[in-house]
Amino acid sequence: MKKVFATLTVLAMLTFGSAVVMAQDAEAAAPAATEQITDEATATEVVETEAAEETESGLVALHKTLKTKFIEGGAGFMAATLLCLVFGLALCIERIIYLSLSKTNTKALLNNVEEALKKGGIQAALDVCRNTRGPVASIFYQGLSRYDEGVDVVEKTVASYGGVQMGLLEKNLSWISLFISIAPSLGFLGTIIGMIEAFDKIQQVGDISATVVAGGIKVALLTTLLGLIIAIVLQLFYNYILSLIEGLVNEMEDSSISLLDIIVRYAEQEKK
Repeated sequence: MKKVFATLTVLAMLTFGSAVVMAQDAEAAAPAATEQITDEATATEVVETEAAEETESGLVALHKTLKTKFIEGGAGFMAATLLCLVFGLALCIERIIYLSLSKTNTKALLNNVEEALKKGGIQAALDVCRNTRGPVASIFYQGLSRYDEGVDVVEKTVASYGGVQMGLLEKNLSWISLFISIAPSLGFLGTIIGMIEAFDKIQQVGDISATVVAGGIKVALLTTLLGLIIAIVLQLFYNYILSLIEGLVNEMEDSSISLLDIIVRYAEQEKK
């Protein structure tokens, strides 16, 4: 029995000693791990700072380059061409916002109008259209307001007012297309003037110098480049606006046909 107790005592002492040693090792390793994590965090911050500085320096260099090229291309023509971009983008943004706000859930509107006709008649349907935003609701309102004059009059009113709403959707598109045309035209005009200045310098010098010719051609090409870039950017926005208009026009036409069907059914129910 004494041997058993002695054996258990030895095992307990060995276990306790191992636990103490492991705790000491863990305490010794903790500062090292903390130092490693701190070093990694510091290295990450340094890399991020260097990347931010490189990005900032790249933007500064790009800004200086653009400014230099703008001045070399001739401030007059470059500024006039740039104004085409400013006005064109302003009109494009205005059209995109207007068209985005003009979108209507036509299925929900048709269901609401049909339910309103069943419950409250024409006046209730007019109230639904009056409280709904968009050209489709406006067309419905104009058509329903002529219901007393007959279904044929309603159909003509819907078709006529649909043309009016389409004209409102296409508002200012002619100005956008004008700036698309003017921007490269101003660039080509600057090109011609730059070439004329180059030949004038050659005539003054009396000899063909590569420096003189290159300077005039560079000015000419810079104005042309800016004009073409502006025209491409505005053309992309213009085509996007046209796609929005086409979608709205299709919704107007489909919903107008559905409205006429609803009105015909309502007229038949009134006769009964």
